[in-house]
Amino acid sequence: MGELRLLLVDDEVEFLEPMKARLERRGLACATATSGDDALRLLGSERFDCAVVDVKMPGMDGLELLRRMRRTWPETAVVLLTGHASVELGVQGMELGAFEYLLKPVELDDLLDTVRRAAAGARRD
Repeated sequence: MGELRLLLVDDEVEFLEPMKARLERRGLACATATSGDDALRLLGSERFDCAVVDVKMPGMDGLELLRRMRRTWPETAVVLLTGHASVELGVQGMELGAFEYLLKPVELDDLLDTVRRAAAGARRD
């Protein structure tokens, strides 16, 4: 299957950087973006199997990023991260084509399992 390429998108750097390091120690190739616009730039220049996207971000939120990704990069699976107060946004994201949504704070093993299943499903499509 090759190395899994993951894009982490979250405006909270204190979440993003440690999570990137933990995922890379588990064998994933990770890139990070702190905004939807940064994510779109990366998606335009690199291939990713999966993107983990925070729903609540300033500027372009995770749902708008998901909409744009589905149009331009439908082969990239999307997993949404959402806080307890925004479960309804996670459900809306599923309706827009997200593979899954997970609640923050997310356990590393749960995130890894979901990302691997999402990427495997995307590679089959």
